[in-house]
Amino acid sequence: MKISKLSRIQKQSIILTVDIFCLLVAIWLGFSLRLGEIYQPNFELIKLLLLATIITVPMFIRFGLYRAIIRYIGVKALWSVFQAVTVSVLLWGLLAIFVNLSIPKTVPFIAGVILLMLVGGSRILARSLFANDVMTSAHGYKKNNILIYGAGEAGIQLAKALEHDSFISVKGFIDDNQALQGKYILGLNVYDLNDAVNEFELVKNEKTSINEVLLALPSISRTRRSNIINKLEVLSVRVRTLPSLSELAQGRINISSIKDINIADLLGRDSVAPNKSLLTANINNKVVMVTGAGGSIGSELCRQIISIRSEKIILFEQSELALYEIEKELLSLKEELNTQVEILPILGSVVDQARVERVCRTFGVNTIYHAAAYKHVPMVEKNISAGVKNNIFGTFNCAKAAIKTNVETFVLISTDKAVRPTNTMGTTKRFAELILQGLAQQNEQHQTRFTMVRFGNVLGSSGSVIPLFKEQIRQGKRITVTDSEIERYFMTIPEAAQLVIQAGAMGEGGDVFVLDMGEPIKILELAKRMIKLSGCEVKDKHNPEGDIEIVFTGLRPGEKLYEELLIGDKVSKTNHERIMRAEEEVLLWENIEHYMGEMEQALKAENEEEIRMILQRAVRGFSPQCDVVDILANANANANANANANANANIIQLIS
Repeated sequence: MKISKLSRIQKQSIILTVDIFCLLVAIWLGFSLRLGEIYQPNFELIKLLLLATIITVPMFIRFGLYRAIIRYIGVKALWSVFQAVTVSVLLWGLLAIFVNLSIPKTVPFIAGVILLMLVGGSRILARSLFANDVMTSAHGYKKNNILIYGAGEAGIQLAKALEHDSFISVKGFIDDNQALQGKYILGLNVYDLNDAVNEFELVKNEKTSINEVLLALPSISRTRRSNIINKLEVLSVRVRTLPSLSELAQGRINISSIKDINIADLLGRDSVAPNKSLLTANINNKVVMVTGAGGSIGSELCRQIISIRSEKIILFEQSELALYEIEKELLSLKEELNTQVEILPILGSVVDQARVERVCRTFGVNTIYHAAAYKHVPMVEKNISAGVKNNIFGTFNCAKAAIKTNVETFVLISTDKAVRPTNTMGTTKRFAELILQGLAQQNEQHQTRFTMVRFGNVLGSSGSVIPLFKEQIRQGKRITVTDSEIERYFMTIPEAAQLVIQAGAMGEGGDVFVLDMGEPIKILELAKRMIKLSGCEVKDKHNPEGDIEIVFTGLRPGEKLYEELLIGDKVSKTNHERIMRAEEEVLLWENIEHYMGEMEQALKAENEEEIRMILQRAVRGFSPQCDVVDILANANANANANANANANANIIQLIS
C-alpha cells in the first residue's frame, strides 16, 4: 500500500513504532560504545529499556512529534524533536540513577545523541519517501524545474514556500548582484544568467533543463523588469512573477502570489507620479458621474475616483450585469479603503437625454467622465446606425444634459482612431469631439467646461488582442494576427485612467488632450513574445517542431495598419510630461447642427449609405477602408434585389 493511501492514525502508529525501535537501538548502542564491545543484554538493560520507553513516548506526544504532517516537516519540527529527545533522556537518565540501576553515567548522553540522529533522520527519510510516493502516483507527472530570479528577501521566502511542493524543484537563484553570485542560499547556488544557462542547458536537456523562471523582484522598476524579461525571452521558458511591493504590503509571500507576467512589463515604461492637485481637482468632495461605468476604462475611472474620495460616485451603465459587477467591486473597495463615498448604480442609456438630465439634477453632479461608447471597430462597421446613435447622439445628449444642469466639467474619453479615421467608430468619436469643441465655443451661454482626452489601446481592455492571445496560448491553438505589419499604441488601464483625470482638470474649454503613449508596438512581435514567455516556441518554417503557429487573417473592416494621435502638427506641452494639448481645426456650431440634422434624417430613413456620406463631409480626413458592410443594410439590399429580380421575371413572363 502506498504511504499516501494510509490514514492519519495508521501513519502515526507506524511512526510511534519506529520511534520505540530507535530508542531501543540507541540505548543498546550507547552501552556498546561506552564499553567498547557488542553489549550482551541483561536484566538491568531490560529494566532501563522499559523505563526509557515509559518516559519517552509520553514526552514525544507532549512535544507534538505525532501531530506534524510528514510532507511539511522542516526546521521547526526538527527543533521539536531535539527538545523532546533532550527532555526524555534527562528524565529517564536521572530516574535510572534514582532507582539505583547500575549503568555507566555516560550511557544516557551517548544514547541521546544516537536517538536524536535516528528519530530526526527517520522523519527526513519519511518525508522523502512520501514525496516520491506522491510524485509516482500522479498520472502523467512531469516535475517542474525552476530558477528564481532574485536572491533577496522575496526570493528566499518564495524558495521556502516552494520547498514542500512535490511537483516543483527549485534548482537555484539568478541574481545580478555580483556579491551574491557563487554563494549558497538555502543550499541553492546563486548564478548570473549566463552561468545558469550553461549549467542547466536550458531547453536542450529534458531531465535537467529549466521549465520556468520565477521573478522575485517586487521592488524593481518596470523598465528594469522589461530588460530582464528581454534576456529571458530567448530561452522559451515560462516566466512568472511575484506582485509588486504595494500588492505584497499586507501579507507574506506564498505560492498563490505567483502570477503570469503582466503584459505591461513588456512595455518597459514606468508610470509617472501623478500631480495630486490635478488628480483631486474635479473629484475630491464632489459628485462624479461615470457613463459606461462597467467598461474597461469606465470601471478603472471608478476605482480611482473612489480612492480619491469623491462625495458621491454615480455609475451610469446600460448593461445590468456590468453595473452589478462594478458596484459589487466598489463596495468591497469602499470597505477596504474605509471611506464614506456614496455609490449610486443607475441603469440607463446615454441616448436617453431625459434620464441623464434627471440623474444630474437629482444628485447635483459636478463632474462627468463620458466613457460610454461602442469602441470595437469591426462591430461598429457592421452596425453603423447603432454606432452613430450611441457615439454621436449619445455624447450630444449627455453634453446637453450637463449644460442644462450646470455640470462643471465634462470629460470625453476619445481614441487615437479618431485621427484621420478609416472606420465608422473612429469617425463617430471624432465627430463627438467636434460637438464638444462646438459647444465650448458657446461658453458665454453655459457654465460647463468641455474637455477631450485622446489615447490608444489599453492593455487588457474588452476587445483587446491581449486576452485573445492569452486564451489562444492557453488552449494551445494557433494565434491569429490580422497583418504582419500592424502596429498599435498601448498603455495600462490604470495609467490611462489616471492621466484622463489629470488632463480633465487642465482643460479651459474645448481642449483636446493627447496622452503620451510611448512607441507603437508591432502586434506580431507582441504575439511572439507572449508565446515565448509562456514557455512555448513559435511554430514557423524555421522551426516546424514549434508549439504555436501564428496565422495572418487580413485586416478587418475599417481597420488600418497604423494609428496616429494627432491630426496636424500643432501640439503644445502642458505641465504634465505625458499630457499634450492638440491644436486642431474645429467646425462652426451652425455646421455641426446642419450635419446632425442630416444624420438624424438618415437614421430615420435607415439609410446607412447616406450616413457614411454625411460623415465623410463632416469629418475631414475620413477615408473609408471598406465598402458599407452594415448587416441590416446589406440584408435589406439583398432582399430588395431579390424582390426586383422576381418582379422583372414576372413581367417578362407576362409579356411572353
